[in-house]
Amino acid sequence: MNGTNENPAALLPELFLLGAAVVGLLLGAWLPRDEQWLVRLLAAAAALAGLVATAVAAGRPDELVFGAAYAVDTPTHATRAIVLVAVLGVLALSVDATTGHRRETEFVVLLQLGALGAILLGGANDLLLLVAAFLLASVPFYALAGWDASRLGTEAALKYYLSGAFLGVAMLAGVALLSGVGGATGYGSVRDGLAAAPVAAAGVGLVAVLGGLLFKVGGVPGHFWVPDVTDGTPPAVAAIVTTIPKVGGLVALYRLVSAAVPADALDRPLLVAVIAAVTMTLGNLAAFFQTTVQRLLAYSTIGQAGFLLIAVAVADRADLAQPALLYYAAGYAVTNVGAFAVVAAFPRARTLDDHRGMARRTPALAVALTVCLLGLIGTPPTAVFVGKLVVFTAAVDGGFAWLAVLAVVNTVASVFYYLRWIAPVFGATGPGAAPLPEGRWAAGTAYVCAALAVGFGLLGGVVLPLLAAPPIAW
Repeated sequence: MNGTNENPAALLPELFLLGAAVVGLLLGAWLPRDEQWLVRLLAAAAALAGLVATAVAAGRPDELVFGAAYAVDTPTHATRAIVLVAVLGVLALSVDATTGHRRETEFVVLLQLGALGAILLGGANDLLLLVAAFLLASVPFYALAGWDASRLGTEAALKYYLSGAFLGVAMLAGVALLSGVGGATGYGSVRDGLAAAPVAAAGVGLVAVLGGLLFKVGGVPGHFWVPDVTDGTPPAVAAIVTTIPKVGGLVALYRLVSAAVPADALDRPLLVAVIAAVTMTLGNLAAFFQTTVQRLLAYSTIGQAGFLLIAVAVADRADLAQPALLYYAAGYAVTNVGAFAVVAAFPRARTLDDHRGMARRTPALAVALTVCLLGLIGTPPTAVFVGKLVVFTAAVDGGFAWLAVLAVVNTVASVFYYLRWIAPVFGATGPGAAPLPEGRWAAGTAYVCAALAVGFGLLGGVVLPLLAAPPIAW
């Protein structure tokens, strides 16, 4: 391990994203509108190259680079892979809605920059880099929320920005406090400093930083933006903001509490456990009463954040915590993108009832939607089922059996609102004709994601051991 390694080759996946974003922005300024697809092709090539570079890097020893500010280890590799696959999925499902649009290049470039920020969040091993990654994972997505310049989109972008600005300032204050009482910004040094710091000051700083990261995750109390932004933006944008920053934020949370916060100095496991319990319960209860599909998926993603936070709560207390988090996050990302791909294929079907009779005219898409929705519940043999099973096991191993029981109750309760969508899909056709898909690319993305959700679930026994190596420490 070399803490001063400044070899840019260690950051190839990140550099591919950044390079494609810069070159794509320049290309978009010169290409005619009907040839903007070249920018999308460049972005897809960068994501694929990043996946190859991630696979190669995963076979090398873990290392800390650029003054130990950035970790290249198992959690970072997993974050890279999940985010890049999500980028490919969103690029595909958005083809029908954005091709020929006057802001097509901006959509692709903002997606890449926000995804770069999410990856940096997952690998950040320094408080200052954490703040920089938070901003990079926020500002492009603020702009993306208002990308279509519609009334609802503009309102969503404003709410997203104001929520992020408030919690971002709180996070900055928390970073200043933690670095002040810890005497450093690197996670390892901060951990040593906090062990001898006043508990009250360290606790306030930690809560403030958690507030900012919970904004990225969509967890309580940083969840207020999720329903309005998800419901007020196009399906492709909604898929992005409920998937990509969530992955980076969760890994950043896990690395922060396990590498920078002494377990014996603060009762942070109980704090995160309570946040997880409130988040999953609020998300599931609020989803019961939703009638629009994107708003239902918005509250669903809040509930999923609660389940994923369980793994963060038992960091350092259960051996399965890290593989559970990374595997569950991967399964959720694929399944969530698949659900939004179906929504994108039917842009005029905004409510649950608008999907009535869909199975009679498009049975394959109805099956794909059902697989994704049952996957979000955690139905075998999907990836989310395996992820939930391992997360619940980790909770019990980590001394939070009560949290595992509450999570099981919430899982059973979630069946109700997912079935409220599935039932009309396979029900009798209403007064109007059942919808027909308007996007071939979105439909194809839904098929691929549904297949991945099942296939990845079947490979759980192979993948989970690969995710067990703990974060590298300095």
